[in-house]
Amino acid sequence: MEQVRILIADDHQMFIDGIKALLSGEERLAFVGEAANGAEALALLETLDQVDLLITDINMPGMSGVELTRVVKEKYPEVKVLVITMHDDREVVADILFAEAEGYILKNTGEEELLKAIDYILDGSTHYSKAVMKIMMQEFREKAAQHEATSELTSRELEIIRLIAEEYSTMEIADSLHISSRTVETHRKNIMQKTHSRTIVGLIKFAFRHHLVKI
Repeated sequence: MEQVRILIADDHQMFIDGIKALLSGEERLAFVGEAANGAEALALLETLDQVDLLITDINMPGMSGVELTRVVKEKYPEVKVLVITMHDDREVVADILFAEAEGYILKNTGEEELLKAIDYILDGSTHYSKAVMKIMMQEFREKAAQHEATSELTSRELEIIRLIAEEYSTMEIADSLHISSRTVETHRKNIMQKTHSRTIVGLIKFAFRHHLVKI
């Protein structure tokens, strides 16, 4: 059986040693290189004859695991990437997903899931742990809720919300949009109802929460 050649990148030697020890009984897996950061990993990829799988952390000095994944996918698309990290916040998960890593599992994962992730990835599939998938689903649900919450607002109402958030008065909004102040007040009343806001402060919070305005 042809061995799977693995490069591992992490700035903690104890973690590298732990992964190697965990997989030491798998004769089909061969560790061909170790790197303490992204730059070292890329240097090794240039010199090694073949790497099938890169296992990397997120936080490393210099080049992060996210940046490393992006570069690897651009320069070495045949190399699969499995991220193993303690980070489970949404922004990091999204970054890794968009960097197109084939796998993302947490460092408290056991041997069984680690082997499952490697098998899935090398078989041409992907593996994101249940905890990570839960984070992704929550993000998608909130994005869907955000769309639902704003989909009833007309383009004119969205425009008025942005001006209110920028502290425009009713008269200033009317002048800016070339409409009457009475029309502005009617829009404001409709906006408050649609967004379930009881006060202007509540409306502004709604606007920022749903990214209708930028700081």
